[in-house]
Amino acid sequence: MSGGVDSSVAAALLAREGHEVIGLSMQLYDQQQGEIRFGSCCTLDDLYDARRVARAIGIPHYIVNFERRFEEHVVSDFVREYAAGRTPIPCVHCNGDLKFASLVERGEGFGAEAVATGHYAQIDRDAVTRRYRLKRGVDAGKDQSYFLFTLTQAQLARAQFPIGALDKPAVREEARRLGLSVAEKPDSQEICFVAAGDHADFVQKRAGLPAGIVRDQDGRVLARHDGVHRFTIGQRKGLGVSSTIPLYVVDIDADAAAVTVGPRQALERTTLTASRVNWIDGHAPAGSIRARARIRYRHREAPATISPIAEARVQVTFDEPQSAITPGQAMVLYDGDYVLGGGWID
Repeated sequence: MSGGVDSSVAAALLAREGHEVIGLSMQLYDQQQGEIRFGSCCTLDDLYDARRVARAIGIPHYIVNFERRFEEHVVSDFVREYAAGRTPIPCVHCNGDLKFASLVERGEGFGAEAVATGHYAQIDRDAVTRRYRLKRGVDAGKDQSYFLFTLTQAQLARAQFPIGALDKPAVREEARRLGLSVAEKPDSQEICFVAAGDHADFVQKRAGLPAGIVRDQDGRVLARHDGVHRFTIGQRKGLGVSSTIPLYVVDIDADAAAVTVGPRQALERTTLTASRVNWIDGHAPAGSIRARARIRYRHREAPATISPIAEARVQVTFDEPQSAITPGQAMVLYDGDYVLGGGWID
C-alpha cells in the first residue's frame, strides 16, 4: 500500500471479496536526511495515507523497512547506470526486486498466500501449458505491464492485480463510493527518491563525475560539459552547443567523458541487443520469433524479429528504423496484449 488511490482500492476490493487482507507499506529511505530532496511518492504523508485507508477498510497495516534493499537494488543501480552513460529506469527494479521478491518473502511471515498491488496489469494462465501469463491492463493509458517484465513464474503464481480490469476513472469512482480519503489524490509522476529535474545533482553528489567534452560525429570539440550523467540519447536541449541545424545526443562515452551530438537521422537504428532477458513463461525460444518490441515506456511497440544470441541475451531487428534506442532502458516484448518478456538495452 503506497498511500495512493490504486493500491488503496486494490486492498478494499480484496477485503470486500472476503479475503483476509494485510496492508504492507514499504519504507524505502531515511526521510530525515536533509541533504536529499525527494520526489512525489513514498513520503511520510503517503505512509500515513496508507494507514488511514487500512483503518477505513478494517485491515491491519504494517510498515516494512526496505531501506537497505532499496539502496542496493534501486538507488545504487540508478547512480551506477548514469555514471556509465546509460539511462536507468528504476521503477522496474523496484517492482521486481522489492514489491514482489521481497514482499512475497515478507508476506510468507504473515502466512499470506499472495501479494496484491495496485498495478494496471492482469494475470491469467495458458489453457494448454497452464503457465502464468502477464497481460496488459484494460486502461491503455495507465497500463503498467512494461514495468513488470522481470516477474518469474513463481512470482506471478503469488501475484494479484485487483484493478487491472478497471480504468482509472472507475478506480477513482470506487474509491469515492468506499469513502476513501485518497479518492482524489493525484498520481505520482516522478522518481520517488529524487525531486523532479534533480537527478543530475543527485548522481553528482554520490558519484563525483568529471567534466568532459561535447563533440560532433567527426570528433570536433563543440563545447564542454559537467558530466555525462546530465545527458541521455535523443536529448536536444541543454547541450551548450550552437548550430544551424537541430542537434541531438547520439552517443555517450562515459570512459572518455565524451558526448557526441548529431542530426536527428543519426538517432535512427534498426537493431539493438538486450541482456538479462527474462521470458515470462520461463523458457527462451529455441530460435528467432516475431514480436512487437517497446524500447521506452511511452514508446509505441514496433514489429521486429527477436533472435537469441546467448544465454539471457537477444538481438532485436526492427522492420523499420527506431529513433533514440537508449542503453539502460527496458526493451519489452509483446504478443498482442501479452508480455513475452524483456531485457535491458546494451
